[in-house]
Amino acid sequence: MANPMLTIAVRAARAAGNLIARNLGQDNFDVQEKAKNDLVTDIDKECERVVASTLLKAYPKHGIIGEESQERGMADSEYQWIIDPIDGTTNFVKGIPHCAVSIALQHKGRTQLGVVFDPMANEMFTAARGEGASMNGQRIRVGSLQRLDAAVVCTAFPVRYRARMNDYLELFHRLIDQCADVRRSGCASLDLCYTACGRFDAYLEQGLKPWDFSAGELILREAGGISTDFMGTPNFTKSGNILVGNPYLVQALLSKVCDPQNLAGTLR
Repeated sequence: MANPMLTIAVRAARAAGNLIARNLGQDNFDVQEKAKNDLVTDIDKECERVVASTLLKAYPKHGIIGEESQERGMADSEYQWIIDPIDGTTNFVKGIPHCAVSIALQHKGRTQLGVVFDPMANEMFTAARGEGASMNGQRIRVGSLQRLDAAVVCTAFPVRYRARMNDYLELFHRLIDQCADVRRSGCASLDLCYTACGRFDAYLEQGLKPWDFSAGELILREAGGISTDFMGTPNFTKSGNILVGNPYLVQALLSKVCDPQNLAGTLR
């Protein structure tokens, strides 16, 4: 039987995705800079309104935390939806067809559902806790590669946290030295989903917010992956520093790339 909350989340993601698809590559929207290298458009805000209204119509007693409006609905509800209406806004603004709608549902602080929709590729990644993960209805699994030197690892530079850059470049140098190749896509939710379905072998990034990773991280775990911070603990939900992949590659990255003895305090 279909999960009704997941069905509603998918409906909301498609509605917002249609807005993204219609406006990508156009110049008919306003762009503002919330902070250095952190953009928002009126399409982000409209997508969030569409998602929020769809969810609250079905579940009016739930709460919503969105990247742009922060809170809607009932803030004290046990059920909280976490929304990134356009993950990869810079890509969207530049007309690069790599961005997504990300929607997660938490119950008492524990993520229960995750939906990440790439409207340009028409790829819908979904997961419900304990029920596995899928892309367009087909089950997905993390890759089985066990050689770090053959792995393609996705990452991102901390452009919003320039004070961390020198320390991160040291980590990046070790990463390049240990793995086969590196990718940087500009969309954290899709980076997590691409790792969940084996397109990337592993992924690490720092300074993420809950709306960046909540949906994709559940999809990754339901696809058989594991998630830690750069110190090998589950505190990524607090620090925003996340490392994911299959168990073997996560352990290899922790020991050879993110060795705590080599990490400066700014990366912890």
